[in-house]
Amino acid sequence: MKYVLVTGGVVSGLGKGVTASSVGVVLKACGLRVTSIKIDPYLNRDAGTMSPFEHGEVFVLDDGGEVDLDLGNYERFLDVTLTKDNNITTGKIYQSVLEKERIGDYLGKTVQVVPHVTDAIKNWIESVSVIPVDGKEGPADVCVIELGGTVGDIESMPFIEALRQLLFSVGQDNFCLIHVSLIPVLGVVGEQKTKPTQHSVRELRALGLTPHLLACRSAQPLLETTKEKLSQFCHVPVGNILNIHDVPNIWHVPLLLRNQNAHNSILKQLNLSKATPPDLQEWTKRAENFDSLTNSVRIAMVGKYVGLTDSYLSVVKALLHACIACSLKPSVDWIAASDLEDDSAVLTPEAHATAWKTLRNAACVLVPGGFGDRGVKGMILAAKYARENNVPYLGICLGMQISVIEFARSVLGMERANSEEFDTQTPDRVVMFMPEGSTTHMGSTMRLGSRRTLFQTPDCITAKLYVIELFSPCSLKNITKNFHGLQNTITHQCFLLLFFL
Repeated sequence: MKYVLVTGGVVSGLGKGVTASSVGVVLKACGLRVTSIKIDPYLNRDAGTMSPFEHGEVFVLDDGGEVDLDLGNYERFLDVTLTKDNNITTGKIYQSVLEKERIGDYLGKTVQVVPHVTDAIKNWIESVSVIPVDGKEGPADVCVIELGGTVGDIESMPFIEALRQLLFSVGQDNFCLIHVSLIPVLGVVGEQKTKPTQHSVRELRALGLTPHLLACRSAQPLLETTKEKLSQFCHVPVGNILNIHDVPNIWHVPLLLRNQNAHNSILKQLNLSKATPPDLQEWTKRAENFDSLTNSVRIAMVGKYVGLTDSYLSVVKALLHACIACSLKPSVDWIAASDLEDDSAVLTPEAHATAWKTLRNAACVLVPGGFGDRGVKGMILAAKYARENNVPYLGICLGMQISVIEFARSVLGMERANSEEFDTQTPDRVVMFMPEGSTTHMGSTMRLGSRRTLFQTPDCITAKLYVIELFSPCSLKNITKNFHGLQNTITHQCFLLLFFL
């Protein structure tokens, strides 16, 4: 197995996930099979109970795993189906080590970070990396590992040590380290500053890892003098210093890497001679098609966590895919659900007026998922507005509950209709907890992942649309023929959105 490790320095949020995904795309275009692992050095067992404001969205895998949003990027870029084991957290590692200690696997030894925790990390990486994720038999050729956070974080120290040991055990020819760093430009001076990257690389080398390639994030393309300076002080050849500058859309990033011959540097380090030149014609076409789009559609996103757009990253990506299929650019207007409520008209009248003006100007309305009753009244008002004004509405998770509640109240006359999640005492429970769910524990208790659905009433509208009696997500490709009459309509976009989600 060949390993490509992607680390980050200076600041978080540089786009390590997109960089790691793009590296995988380029290697896959060279004819190699690629798998991915994301390491998150937090004590949570998974991302399921973490606040979207703090961590962004929780991406749900086919096996029901609640993981970091970067795994969504991996799946979309690489066309693979990952499992919850492809996301390693400190919580998972410590839980595994402590369970082994309790059953006596360590034979009475003092359990320590080194070697027991680091060995657990290495064993996890080596076992997961050989699991096929592309639908083919046998292990992949290359495993791309992204280490979350930045170099120097206390939380990531055990993982860096484990990765150092992994490098030693597999050998230099089977390990390539790409360090993503920031090259800032001070507004007053206007010079590209390399010192933050120098310090980041120095700290990484002090921990036993030396980068083979530098991926430098910047607003504008790097100057040759900047590359030469980085090469001199970071001990990285000029040809291995990659520049990932700002681009119109992230589909350009694999093309940037290809144009800078990143694949040659990686393949040389990994001693892979069987690979072919990367074929990225489809990626080039996709990126150029998006750049050439002129018409747009306004979409009102009425949610609870609109303060951080990463909270709904997969929904935004699905909207993008749906709109491109209709030759449109998505223009998403973010609306805080609480700003639509009657109380906000008194407390924050300007925000209330702006929210309603934005909603009325939208061509369609989307209410995504969420938890708790905050903002529910505003979502119900948005659903009512959409229904009464024939505005296309798509409700996902909580948004679907909202549409059911609004219809029951406004059309069926059930004034106290509600979801059991919001009101356990309501006489009109139109949405109820599932028997297998838990009302006391939040983590890993929902019905998640790819599930098969049996239509018990064959004459219902939904069953007629899906045609088949037993439905699973993989059946979607065989169902699109029933939607041909909806081409180039908002309804078609909504169906495409569901398809890509």
